[in-house]
Parts: sequence; C-alpha cells; structure tokens
Amino acid sequence: MVNQLAVVGGGVIGLSVAWRAAAAGYDVTVIDRSPGCGASWVAGGMLAPVTEAWPGEEAALHLGEESLRRWPAFAAALAEDGGDPGLSTTGTVVVALDRGDADQLGVLADYLRTVGREVESVTGRQLRSLEPGVSGVRALLVPGDLAVDNRKLLRSLQAAAIRHGVKFVDDDATEVETGRVRTVSGEVPCEVAVIAAGARSARLHPALAVRPLKGEILRLRARRTSLPPPSRTVRAVVEGRPIYLVPRAGGELVLGATQYEAGFDETVSARGVRELLEGAERIFPSIDEYELVETAAGLRAASVDTLPFIGELGEGVFAATGHHRNGLLMAPVTADAIVAWLDGAAPPPHVEAAHPHRLGAK
Repeated sequence: MVNQLAVVGGGVIGLSVAWRAAAAGYDVTVIDRSPGCGASWVAGGMLAPVTEAWPGEEAALHLGEESLRRWPAFAAALAEDGGDPGLSTTGTVVVALDRGDADQLGVLADYLRTVGREVESVTGRQLRSLEPGVSGVRALLVPGDLAVDNRKLLRSLQAAAIRHGVKFVDDDATEVETGRVRTVSGEVPCEVAVIAAGARSARLHPALAVRPLKGEILRLRARRTSLPPPSRTVRAVVEGRPIYLVPRAGGELVLGATQYEAGFDETVSARGVRELLEGAERIFPSIDEYELVETAAGLRAASVDTLPFIGELGEGVFAATGHHRNGLLMAPVTADAIVAWLDGAAPPPHVEAAHPHRLGAK
C-alpha cells in the first residue's frame, strides 16, 4: 500500500494531484521553489476543449471533454476545501473577422457537429446584440465551454492542499528515481513520485519529450468611459495568429496569447504586446480605452502531438505533464488518474491515449 507521495512541481497540475491525493489519505510532499507560479499563474483560464478542437486531434478532444465534465464537481469540492476558484459557465464565442475567416469557421462548425458537439452559428448583427462592441462578420456560440480565474484557482488549490496536510519543500528537483527525489539541497524520500514540472519536466526523465513554448498575455481593466468586457470568452484568429479575450470580475480582461519557440526565455517582448493589442483592437475596438494593468510571459509544456504525458514511467515514478495549452482544463482528469493508480483502480476514460511511452521512448 503506497503512503508517501512526492509531487515534483507546484503548478495547477502538481497542486491538483497533491490536493486530491492528500484528500484521499496519502502523505504528500510538493517540491517546488515557487509553488502557484509559472505558466499556471499567467494562463488565460479557458476550459475549452471544443473550441480548441481540430480534425486529427480527436484524442486530445476526448481527454479534454472528459476533464471538462469533471470540472463542476472539482470546483465545488475545491470551494469547500480551499475557496472559490472562480468558475464561469458563460461559454465561448468564436469570431470570424472576414469572409476568409468565416469559411474556416464553417469548417470548424462542421467538424464539431460531426463529433456531436453543440454549436450555434450567428451573423455579425446577432453577435453585436449578444456581445456589444465585439466585431465580426459571423461567429460560433459554444455554450458548453467553461472558464476559470487561474489565480483564484491556484490560491484555492494551495489552501486546500495545506488543509489536507500537504508539505511543501522550497527547492528544485534535480533527479527523480524509485524511492526518492533528489533536490539541489538534499533529497525527499517517497514511495511514489509524480513528475509535474511543466516545461522543465524533460530534464527529469528521458521519456518526457516536453519543450517550452513561450506565451505572453496582457491583463487590462475597463474604465468608466469604456464598454465593459464581453460576457463570454471571445476567440478569433487575426492575420493567422490566435487571439482570446477572457473576462474577469471587476471589469478586468485577460488578453492572450502569443505562442512561439524561445527556449526558457520568460521576458515580455514589445512585439508580443503590440501584436496582442493590435489583434484585440480588431475584435473589440473599445480595448483601446482600457487600462493596461499587467504584462506577463509563461512557458507552456508542449508535446509533439498536443497530448499530455499521464501515466507510469517506471516503478514508483509517474508523469503528469506536457499539457500544452490545456493544463487548467485537464487538471481534474489528471489528478483523478494519478489517485486512481495509487488506489489500484482503473484510470478515467481516454487517459490511456496520453501514456508517456506512446512515442516509443523508455
């Protein structure tokens, strides 16, 4: 019977695993120099497997939807243990800015309908009546998508973990092996270790083909003279670049996200800020009047096939990493899978597709 669990990484995945495992009765230690930070802290908060979907990525869609179904119960339990994580059920609107975009929107709508997903196509005029100030010639309404306030979520997870007795080691892991996790200043004994170190997971196990993918976001706030933020998450593609606007309480708006290869560089570039603001202005012109509150960059943990790595790497070592754009979305299903394996039970549906040895590495 496993008792001692070490979780390497204190982002949304690591904290979710730690909380769920501790609540199930395991003795849990989280190893992270700055828990609750990293890419999870600068995320947009979209829980949107449907509007992220595209032909050829059905495995990621199925796993994301399985996790989405778990989110309401996950959020309710978290609210009791650690505080309100700020779950929003208003859905997503995907906007086409011109006729070319509208054709692509039609492809997405047709695909989603073939896999049984609910979408509604609306005209530009209907869009403006639903979301004043949002521009476009056509849009798709996706009512099943959710969103969460990522920073409220992280604070709630930390509080819930502490409530259930999770211990925190303020250090960086350097090696994970059966029975222990080596750190810069020592080692943490354990019966099972879970690698949830995000973009830095690859250095801890050769099977984890995870690389950093840089993303920049902006946080803005409406002024008295400007339109309020849209009520739903708004997504679009502007000149080939994806843009999203996610409303927050208090008139705030999260704008993201750039995406490019930059190694472990976490600085914010002037080019990234310009691209985001110019793109957002095309979708929601009133954003020009907003106060710019924060600029930030984070490193997504990207895999080569958009699926995360979830499962056993070897005796006493599990992976829970490589979630790309979907770390927040897939936190419930990932945590539930790890706890199921610890309990000797079957994992949730569709998790097997994310096995860490699927790419052939051992």
